[in-house]
Amino acid sequence: MKTTLELPDELIQEAMQLTDVKTKAQVIILALQELIKKNKVAELKAFKGKVDLDMNLDELRSRNVHLG
Repeated sequence: MKTTLELPDELIQEAMQLTDVKTKAQVIILALQELIKKNKVAELKAFKGKVDLDMNLDELRSRNVHLG
């Protein structure tokens, strides 16, 4: 998708230097990917302590599971 944006040159240049990315498009794609990843991790962290997994790890480890 082609999009026209007005972005601060200093911000783009600093991001390109920090990431060693060569093009503006690549640095914007990387920034979007990192933003998405950060938000997904935050969503997962919201579940911490809320999911009760009633499992015995020793029992699970001793299972003899044959796949295939």
